[in-house]
Amino acid sequence: MKLLVVIIQSRDSENVLDRLIEADFGVTHIASTGGFLRKGNATLLIATEEERVEQAMEVIRNATTLVEDNQRRATVFVLNLEAFERLE
Repeated sequence: MKLLVVIIQSRDSENVLDRLIEADFGVTHIASTGGFLRKGNATLLIATEEERVEQAMEVIRNATTLVEDNQRRATVFVLNLEAFERLE
């Protein structure tokens, strides 16, 4: 299992969330602030199988808006996840 910690611009959060959910990814959304200008961001937590990491990355790439020099703005950390459990 992997944990993706995705930091995107707030303006992209709804579109990225919708597309990840459509692709059957479970996502937790946290409002956050960071960067030099302390602008609003969204931090997304996605736990997924290692085989689906690239699929999640592709969804994120396609759902974020272009900024200067046609670059998309997202920072993604991919972490090993030792345990994952849903408590019911």
